[in-house]
Amino acid sequence: MLKNINLEYLCVNLGNLSAMPVRLYNDKSRIFYYSIISLPKDPFELYVDDVFAIVEHVGYFITPDDFFYGVVNFDNKRLVVGPTRQTPAGDNILKKLAFDIGVPHEDTDDFVRAMKSIVQMPLVSIMQMLSIVNHVLNNGEQLSLTDIAIYDVEQEKLMDVLAKEAAERTIRIADDTTPYLHNSMDIEEYMLSMIRTGDVEALQEYFRTLPAIRSGVMAQDELRQAKNLLIVTATLVSREVIRAGMDVEEALTLSDNYIQKTELLHSPIAVANLNYRLLIDYAERMQRLHYGGNPSKLVKEVINYVRNHLSEPVTVEALARYLCKGRCRLSTEFKQLSGENLSDFILKQKIEEGKRLLRYTDKPAIEIAMYLGFSSQSHFSRTFKKYVLLTPNEYRAKHREK
Repeated sequence: MLKNINLEYLCVNLGNLSAMPVRLYNDKSRIFYYSIISLPKDPFELYVDDVFAIVEHVGYFITPDDFFYGVVNFDNKRLVVGPTRQTPAGDNILKKLAFDIGVPHEDTDDFVRAMKSIVQMPLVSIMQMLSIVNHVLNNGEQLSLTDIAIYDVEQEKLMDVLAKEAAERTIRIADDTTPYLHNSMDIEEYMLSMIRTGDVEALQEYFRTLPAIRSGVMAQDELRQAKNLLIVTATLVSREVIRAGMDVEEALTLSDNYIQKTELLHSPIAVANLNYRLLIDYAERMQRLHYGGNPSKLVKEVINYVRNHLSEPVTVEALARYLCKGRCRLSTEFKQLSGENLSDFILKQKIEEGKRLLRYTDKPAIEIAMYLGFSSQSHFSRTFKKYVLLTPNEYRAKHREK
């Protein structure tokens, strides 16, 4: 049947229809690529192994930043579409993606613009589209959405890392003969307090001995019950962290992303793992937000801004404009409230991110410097040594030895 199908014609029209890049592979060798947008580098390079691990005829993969890739396997070939996203990605996410795949610094803005021009599409729509392609390429096979499996690298890691008992304890469904008593209020408030204060270690410890939670019957089906519980959790936690100072857009977008992911899962244990990750994710973000103990509203606003603009040359002037304050007034108020010079604080945040990148990636120091908005590698190195007392290369060597 395939001998009568022009695969390149199919890829071109699929690319025009979806407005997403389309790739055709013979085994692991790419033999055709088509995209109506021009990307300096293909972000799919980061996830080739993950997507190639999918053996079903139709599958999909969700990246840690919630981009979707869909794949159709047929006759020792693969057709891969993506990336797209259900919600827009911010500049900070796209700049980090450009950095991860090695887009030259001078091409980063072009990469961000190109990625933003990709049409946002629900994953369900992608799967419906690929099911039609699969029908053509796999001898008339007819698949429904429930036949298609999820491949999420972080979810897969969680399944290995988290103890099954701890995950199961996040959801308890009483049988029909047991009186269903609510006992979730105290547990809920305790967990929210740990998330609000960013106490990640205490939250992780609490999960090791988490009591059974009876939160009320929200569905008769166990899977639907688990999903509804996560949706409620995401809603409660996002509102709580907003009240505690997290950026509104960041908090609500994170909530939306977790809710979208839970609707794609097919087992209560997978939803339980995702619920755990949701709570830890918010707690870690609040931990970073609570720089210096119990920050004021102004300090939180500064931390939120700096954290979301690490890949830009953040200046006190830019911060002052964003907060509608005078430069001198902002610097003085920040020093009074935090005890730290604002310029030093900005640089320390960038250096903390630089330490993470040096320790956990193989990116050259010059690429890290450019990504973090430093004017040169020497500027980055001087600043790094000022705060860390080691050069970037010395820091990397020290931590690679451990």
